[in-house]
Amino acid sequence: MIGRRSFGVTTLGLVAGLTAVRGAAAQESWPTRPVTVVVPWGPGGSTDTFARLLAARLATDLGKPFPIDNRFGANGTIGFASVARARPDGYTVMVATVSTYAMAPHLLQLPYDNATAFSGVGQLAQMPMFMVVPKSSPIRTLTDYVIQAKRAPGRETYANSGSGSSTHLATELFLQQAGIQVTEVGYRGGGPATQAVINGEAGMVFVVSSGVMPFLQSGDLRALAVTTRERTPLAPNVPTFAELGFPDYEVVEDLAMLAPAGTPTPILERLNAACAAAMQAPEVAERLTALAVTPKVRPASEWPSYLVAENTKWRDLIRSREIRIQ
Repeated sequence: MIGRRSFGVTTLGLVAGLTAVRGAAAQESWPTRPVTVVVPWGPGGSTDTFARLLAARLATDLGKPFPIDNRFGANGTIGFASVARARPDGYTVMVATVSTYAMAPHLLQLPYDNATAFSGVGQLAQMPMFMVVPKSSPIRTLTDYVIQAKRAPGRETYANSGSGSSTHLATELFLQQAGIQVTEVGYRGGGPATQAVINGEAGMVFVVSSGVMPFLQSGDLRALAVTTRERTPLAPNVPTFAELGFPDYEVVEDLAMLAPAGTPTPILERLNAACAAAMQAPEVAERLTALAVTPKVRPASEWPSYLVAENTKWRDLIRSREIRIQ
C-alpha cells in the first residue's frame, strides 16, 4: 500500500518529469509561432536594415515569421529593457549593438542588470569605422595628423555625432593612445557630423562604414585609417591603426543577437546556427556587402567572455577620459 507521503512524492516526481519532457519537446519543435525581433533603434538605420534582412531570411529558413519591433530611445536602452522583461522562451530576441551592451552601462543608469539580464545568441556581424578628413585637407596620412595635432594642441577639431556613441568613444580611444588634444564640435547624429567634415566645418570624424563608403568612393572624404585589426575588403587600400603605430587600437561596431536571460541553450544554439546560415545565403551576402556589413558569427558559448572584455575596455576608457552624456 502506498502511503500519502510516498504518493505525494511520486506525484511530484511525475509532474517534474512531464514538465521536463514537455520543455525538451518545446525546444526541439521551436519555433511554433512568430519570433519577435526587437530593434532598439529607429526604422531605416543600418541596424534596422540589417535586422530586417536577417529576419526575412530566418523566416524563410525556420518557417515562422520574425516580425521587427522598433523600440528606440535612450541610447538603445528602452529596447533592451523590454527584452529584459520578456519571457525566456525563445520568442523574443533582439539585434543589439556594442554601443548599448558595452558602452551605455558605464554612461547611464539602467533599469536592468546589463551583466545578467540577457543570454547571448552570439555576435553576428561587424561594421568597421574609418577616420576621415575632407578632400580639401592638407593632411594625407595618420602620421601627418598626429604631428599636426601635437604641433598645435587644441587647434584641430573633430565632429562628434553624439556623446557616448560608438564613434565618439572610438575617437576618444585614438586621442588617448596618440596623446593629442583635439577640440570637439558636437552634432546630432552621424549624418550631420559627416556632412560637417565634408563642408569643412570640422577637420576630422570617425564614421561607421555604412555611413561613409559613398563619400570615400566619390572622393569627398579621405580615409586615414580603418579601425579593424585587419584591413577590410570594403576598402583594402586603407591601412589599419595597428599598421600605423597603434598596435592596441581596435574598434568595430559589433552587431549581436540577445535573448532574455534563461532562454534555453538549445534554442540559442539553433538560432546562432540559423543566423550563420542566413548570412551565407547569396542574396543576403550581396545585400550585406552593399550595406558595408561584414558577417562574423561566433558561437553562443563565446558571448559571456566577450561581453566582459568589451565592458571592461569601454568602462576603463570612459572613466579615464571622464566622458559624460551631455
